Amino acid sequence: MSALPEAVSTPAAEVERLGARLRHQVGRAITDFRMVEEGDKVMVCLSGGKDSYTLLDVLLQLQAKAPVRFELIAVNLDQKQPGFPEHVLPEYLKSRGVPFHIIEQDTYSTVTRVIPAGKTMCSLCSRLRRGALYTWAASNGITKIALGHHRDDILATFFLNLFHQASLKAMPPKLRSDDGRHVVIRPLAYCRESEIAAYAALREFPIIPCNLCGSQENLQRRQVRRMLDEWEREHPGRSETMFRALGNVAPSQLADRRLFDFEGLDAPGRAAGGEI
Repeated sequence: MSALPEAVSTPAAEVERLGARLRHQVGRAITDFRMVEEGDKVMVCLSGGKDSYTLLDVLLQLQAKAPVRFELIAVNLDQKQPGFPEHVLPEYLKSRGVPFHIIEQDTYSTVTRVIPAGKTMCSLCSRLRRGALYTWAASNGITKIALGHHRDDILATFFLNLFHQASLKAMPPKLRSDDGRHVVIRPLAYCRESEIAAYAALREFPIIPCNLCGSQENLQRRQVRRMLDEWEREHPGRSETMFRALGNVAPSQLADRRLFDFEGLDAPGRAAGGEI
């Protein structure tokens, strides 16, 4: 008796499989960190890259079935980079029926004036972009700002801080901005970049490349990404284990005196004091 042929996964079936997995992971992150609540007005920062497209797409799916009511508005910052296809995002968002706003601010000229030729512009560009988005959020009743950082971004940031800043910190799934005025959420915190990339390709999002300014990703971040990719190839599952470690911290097993009272830790029955 001949064996039955193996089922072939169609693009539609793969979209549904990946979509279900991403919805589950985003839903879990939202629940774990109470990212979205009744009546929230969530600003989804849309850059035109695979991560922010996927973030918006998944949030729209969850919004339709969520037990709480919340608004979504997609916001893009047109930084006036030469060659930026300004029609792409409005056309896509109109086709999806998504409320949106395009902020027009020539940060490109500022960055190119301040940063020497040949140097990466990403850091200053990011600060200016964040300032413009935060300002718009404050003026338009936004209660949550959603960014498209995923699990691999969070891990890479952890190792960048470890190697270059001598600090144990990463990108938290939820935070309050430095000025205290905004709550920032990262609903893709549990999602793998490879699955986001596969989903974005299958959904055929109109990707806008982030190299229009001629800048390149920070060299240190590229090195960390290569290290993490190599570890994952040699030891599948290591990235997931490391990410889980970020939520399983034991302050008494580290050396930060601000987080644990080492000075007050005395031998049983011995009074405090009497230093050697």
